[in-house]
Amino acid sequence: MRKLPIYLLLTLLVPLNAATAADCVDTACIDVYTQDGQIIIEGKKGSGPKAKAKPRTVKPVPKPTVVKPIFPELIPRPTATPTPPPSPKPTPKRTYKPRTKPTLKPKAEESVSLNDRLIKLLPTGGIAYQPEAEPLVNVPIYFWSDLPTQFATRVTVVGEVVDVLLRPGFVWSFGDGTFLSTTDPGGPYPYGKIKHTYKNPGIYPIILVQSWNGNWTHNGTTRAITGTIKTTVFAVVTVVIAPTRFMF
Repeated sequence: MRKLPIYLLLTLLVPLNAATAADCVDTACIDVYTQDGQIIIEGKKGSGPKAKAKPRTVKPVPKPTVVKPIFPELIPRPTATPTPPPSPKPTPKRTYKPRTKPTLKPKAEESVSLNDRLIKLLPTGGIAYQPEAEPLVNVPIYFWSDLPTQFATRVTVVGEVVDVLLRPGFVWSFGDGTFLSTTDPGGPYPYGKIKHTYKNPGIYPIILVQSWNGNWTHNGTTRAITGTIKTTVFAVVTVVIAPTRFMF
């Protein structure tokens, strides 16, 4: 395989960097990401594209006209006639106008930047389960989270409209060594899809990790949100054995 020279590789890379840098000059720069469990929406607007320079107009230079020389002996000499001396004219008085200071026009700024930053808090949810009072062994327990199935918002940053859409994901730890990863928040009996059955009585810590992922849209272009927001909630379930009765 033939290697390209170094100067040719640099020439191919220059237009990509120039296009990326010009994006923030021609249009508003919008970015949506997560930080410290929050949604951060940032915007920056520049001065826009630079005005194109007007083409210079070059005036044509006229060609010099050639004058034929006239010999002095052919030019008639005028006869001098005595003229009376001119009468002295009165000298007018000079009036001085007050000088005004020139007003300096402010120079137009080459670029006007505007930054804005918005922080959106996501909803939080807890753990619920059914039956609540002393669930039994070998009987399914229905679990669910009261988080909404999606979080949608529309904001305006530096005059630009940004749509944000997030959906939660769930990782359940039922305390007996079993885990479940799902995008379903679950629900109560009988339609809930997240249920777990304990084989032994005891006190089980329930851990639910809620993670948000999604995308944002600006000017018809959709991009993924950088980072993930995770929140952890806890609950405790006490599982008992059903009392046994002997009938005679």
